[in-house]
Amino acid sequence: MTISVAPMKEAEGDRVGWTTEDAGVGALRTERGNLPLERIDVRAAVTGLVGRTVLTTGFVNTHETALEATYVFPLPDRAAVTGMKMTAADRTVEAELQERGAARQAYDDAIAAGQRASIVEEDRPDVFTMRVGNIQPGERVTVELSLVGPLVFEDGAATFRFPLVVAPRYVPGQPLDGPPAGDGHAADTDAVPDASRITPPVLLPGFPNPVRLTIGVEVDPAGLELGEVRSSLHTVAREGNTLTVEPGERADRDFVLRLAYAGARSAAVSVPDESGDGGTYQVTVLPPESSAPARPRDVVLLLDRSGSMSGWKMVAARRAAARIVDTLTSADTFAVITFDDRLDRPDLGGGLVTGTDRHRFRAVEHLARTGARGGTEMVQPLREGLTLLAGAESDRDPVLVLVTDGQVGNEDQILRDIAPLIGRTRVHAVGIDTAVNAGFLGRLAAAGAGRCELVESEDRLDEAMTHIQRRIGAPVVTDVVISPASGLPKQPTAVYPGVPLVAFGRYRGTAPETVVVSGRTRDGADWQETVPVLRHAEPAVRAQWARAALRDLEDRYATGDHAVEKDILRISLEHGVLCRFTAFVAVDDRVVSDGKVHRVVQPVEQPSGWELAAPKFASAPRAGGPLAAAAPMFAGPAGGAAGPFAGPAGGPDGFAPPAPLAHHPIAPPPAPRGAPGRGRMPVPAPVPAPVPDGLAQLREIAAVEARRLDEAAARPVWERRDLLADLASRLGILVGQDPTCEPLRRLVAELTELTADGDVDRLWARARQVLGEFASSAAAEEKPVAGERRKRRFWR
Repeated sequence: MTISVAPMKEAEGDRVGWTTEDAGVGALRTERGNLPLERIDVRAAVTGLVGRTVLTTGFVNTHETALEATYVFPLPDRAAVTGMKMTAADRTVEAELQERGAARQAYDDAIAAGQRASIVEEDRPDVFTMRVGNIQPGERVTVELSLVGPLVFEDGAATFRFPLVVAPRYVPGQPLDGPPAGDGHAADTDAVPDASRITPPVLLPGFPNPVRLTIGVEVDPAGLELGEVRSSLHTVAREGNTLTVEPGERADRDFVLRLAYAGARSAAVSVPDESGDGGTYQVTVLPPESSAPARPRDVVLLLDRSGSMSGWKMVAARRAAARIVDTLTSADTFAVITFDDRLDRPDLGGGLVTGTDRHRFRAVEHLARTGARGGTEMVQPLREGLTLLAGAESDRDPVLVLVTDGQVGNEDQILRDIAPLIGRTRVHAVGIDTAVNAGFLGRLAAAGAGRCELVESEDRLDEAMTHIQRRIGAPVVTDVVISPASGLPKQPTAVYPGVPLVAFGRYRGTAPETVVVSGRTRDGADWQETVPVLRHAEPAVRAQWARAALRDLEDRYATGDHAVEKDILRISLEHGVLCRFTAFVAVDDRVVSDGKVHRVVQPVEQPSGWELAAPKFASAPRAGGPLAAAAPMFAGPAGGAAGPFAGPAGGPDGFAPPAPLAHHPIAPPPAPRGAPGRGRMPVPAPVPAPVPDGLAQLREIAAVEARRLDEAAARPVWERRDLLADLASRLGILVGQDPTCEPLRRLVAELTELTADGDVDRLWARARQVLGEFASSAAAEEKPVAGERRKRRFWR
């Protein structure tokens, strides 16, 4: 279906403001302005090891009719969402936390009745969906979420991480019949029954900065000595103890702040309930020093080589995997498996081999040849790795290490299928991405009593690998028991070097005087620490306990224990913390329209550092979905497979997908949307135009690419081959079919045909010549007729 959008009248333009700043090649805009999401504001207050954050999203309606905007966004996976409010036309409405089905019904009824309303739902521990309806023409609406969560503390530094974009995820399985659960571009499948809710369209490369991003973090060390403060991925200005990102930064990668703290110590606090019948405690215990040698290990290393790992992530993953292999000794045994939608191994046989120099060399040689390709079929390699470790002897430690970006949609299926196989095996996850799926990797490591280490850039790889090497070995304390005991959440069972044990619990009656943590050290000796409990009135402790308990119960539900559903609802509603069975809903009782709204799904940013190519799916894209607005997904290496979504619909050979998850309560189908007269607006997508604003900007891009080639001319052949493949991907998106771009289009064709044994030096020189000549060409620049505003045509 094709829809024309009429030009905005001058009065309307003055009312909402014309948006042309940063417009460039590939810009997606209309004469009615840009997309509904106007701004993202993150305001955080860090007190010691607790972060309180207020996220404000601002929406604007630049159309003539009422608008409903849908926005899929991430939040920190360990943070508790404790409140929400909506503000429009000087009216502020506090949201209520309700059972998810009831909240959806309340929202849909309000929209049909012509009332402003908003709803926020959790789809994954770190992926949420917000809908804001009956935004009036020219009106701005803000939705504010309140969060509280712990900071990760490791090796003397606390990390405040706030994700800003939901990266594209691989969706395996067979498409389900019936209406989709959401408005995303992927079809719901038996493996991912809510795939259409977690796959928002992606902005095209070159799109001007569509969202004004502001982030401010105020740091109070709370008695700890604050040392160096570092920001990764974003440029930050510091004034006193307040840090802010520089204007113009994009919401295309995680915001990561590291705070060096000294003087950390073991501590415990109790927060009594208002009723006085019990309360919540939190205990933090520093790991003991240990010089005892680690026990021999049986190690399986799984390396994700799917298409989403292309570019710097593949280089970093290979280095990380090789460093892990280097930690092995002749007392250890190991296996290496690289996977996408197929499994590959070095030439070492099918089982575990000893960690001799020869075997380790063979493994590293195999890793060095690994390139990105195919789809992220993760269940089979995890099954295979855990099966190899299942027979480990009692005097050896079975360890599985997964190196990946975690960009899969079937997290629940994976956890359900591998839970019976974990046994004694400790599962460690190394997440590599600027927008890593931290929620899933954290759940996976928790299920295997291991650690999750995140690497957000190549610059931090060496530092992160030092931490990983220390923790891949045996923990310093095992068989941990915490008293007073608490049924929820599941308590840690091991303490790792450099990582304090942090546990939450509930108590009945009066608060305990002490919390006792005991266990067994590496050399088999008994270990115990008794921590005095201080009484406190900090409400964050209760919220963090509720969030941890809910995440534990949700994981149990995902593995088949459906009896916990009542406990999930009860804890969520009693403690006012959002979960996957509840939702925050705000309804303004004022009637502002006739209930007829256009629906728009907000496209999200292309994650920083991702290489893109034509989108492919393990299952078919959802018919009628907003795929046309999405940027292409992942590019494999030159001469390799087409990309990670090229896998077979039913999974790789020998792997049958699980039975359909009918009426999956954790991803419930949407309430009927049959209110009379409700319209449906497709997500806008630009007519393919190779150079919408003239050749001048494309010549500037060619000049930049030529400079990049000059700067990288001394790099190794294999790295320059990857850079040429990346160049072909970028240019292919920009040049389209315009005849004036013919030299660039021929260059793209030549670069695309580059094979593993191709002449990199010749093509490097050829690319430098073509880009230089195009950048300096005197082609006349297109100029629009003065005063003419071209209509854009949108299609789904």
